[in-house]
Amino acid sequence: MKQPVTIALPKGRLLEESLSILGNAGFSLPTATSRKLIIDSTNGEVHYILAKPWDVPTYVEHGAADLGIVGLDVLRERHLDVYEPLLLPVGYCRLVVAGPPTFSPASLRLQSVLRVATKFPNLTTAFFRREGISAEIIGLSGSVELGPLVGLSDLIVDLVQTGATLRENGLVELQTILASQGVLIANRASFRLHKTLVHEMIAALSDVILSKSAAQEVPTGAHNVA
Repeated sequence: MKQPVTIALPKGRLLEESLSILGNAGFSLPTATSRKLIIDSTNGEVHYILAKPWDVPTYVEHGAADLGIVGLDVLRERHLDVYEPLLLPVGYCRLVVAGPPTFSPASLRLQSVLRVATKFPNLTTAFFRREGISAEIIGLSGSVELGPLVGLSDLIVDLVQTGATLRENGLVELQTILASQGVLIANRASFRLHKTLVHEMIAALSDVILSKSAAQEVPTGAHNVA
């Protein structure tokens, strides 16, 4: 790479997987895993921004980062203006409707108004509207599983991987709203101004994904926001 590129990465569960796939694609990785929020790569060719997952697409949209890795769930909830050149085989999870076992998918339509606790109000509102179900959306930022347990809500909409947390709290999955995974995103100006560099990086990541797909079936794909 001829000039430094800035990549925003999500702190938390997706960070380790993101660094792994970047390393396999030949990217120079951060020099340390300290509490610093901006870290140079070992060869100085990449600047990494470590941000909260919800903030990663904001840094990319406004040009503070050229590229970023974020969950598809966050991207669809935020509706930000970025390119989405590549889906990545990391961060697999599902955004689901869940509730007590007294509910079933069919019974949702029989309720007058459902109270639904979630961190994803936009996706949740859109889902219940499509289904023709009247719902009051209650925004939470913490453990939404508490909603039905304390009588705050009838249902929840939340991300699950194995479903263990739901089961431990006496909740069951009712419907899947979105299958999520990691997405490589790009700032629109960077995508044009540094076209060769960005395309080389995308090609390197694509090669890693294709090699993994040859060993096991892994969803890959590309999607651009119009």
